[in-house]
Amino acid sequence: MSLRVFSPKPLVIAALHLPDFARSRGKSMAAYEDYVATNAKVFAEAGVPYIKLQDATRESGRAAPDSIAMTAALARFLRAEVPNIGLGIIIEAHDPVAALSVAHASGADFVRLKVFVGGVMTAQGPRNGMGAEAVAFRAALGREDIAIFADVHDRTAVPISSETPEFAAEWAQKTGADGLIITGSDFPDSLARIRKARESGIKRPILLGGSVTEGNVAEALGTCDGVIISTALMRKDAKPGDVLRWDIDLTRRFMDAARKA
Repeated sequence: MSLRVFSPKPLVIAALHLPDFARSRGKSMAAYEDYVATNAKVFAEAGVPYIKLQDATRESGRAAPDSIAMTAALARFLRAEVPNIGLGIIIEAHDPVAALSVAHASGADFVRLKVFVGGVMTAQGPRNGMGAEAVAFRAALGREDIAIFADVHDRTAVPISSETPEFAAEWAQKTGADGLIITGSDFPDSLARIRKARESGIKRPILLGGSVTEGNVAEALGTCDGVIISTALMRKDAKPGDVLRWDIDLTRRFMDAARKA
């Protein structure tokens, strides 16, 4: 795996959430493209180095074929619209093959996999670690250049086993994750978990996956190797149906604070 994906300083990844395709199949492809282009350009103009295109289609099992196709097409479109920004992929379904296939087709730099090791209970039911399948499929594709970012005890799910977060981080590192994403119940808990992971011997880059703001990004980047942000940069005055969802001024201020850190 090339370390190129970790080279931007500061390492900031902005999550661009797609609509749930299962609930919005009546929309035209042009409408989806307009949404992606409008919001991706906010991040690009503010100097964010990476966008993570986030499929939000809830599935109880593998990703639906149309979700895979739509995400891949929109990711490729995003690449063309903002060619100077890096790209990551996350698929809502528990499906590493889908995420890596979309990344392979679109030329993305990384994928984020939420349940990489261990087992958790999610809103869609129980899910077991997908790490071994992900690493094997990436090798089969011959795409070791696509980095795998693995969540460790993500706060959107409840572990169904008793290992500590730092022990789960070690599992993820040994299974083949190139970078780890740690997100505690709140910002202080996230920092505490990151410190414990480092103290336990984790060498992989660690990103903080939530609760990062303009006010605390300096502290975050003093503890971890990068941050993922989305909600804190969204427009407060956005109305239902507005295409523009992210605030350019908030995003610029956030990046200024991150650079100063």
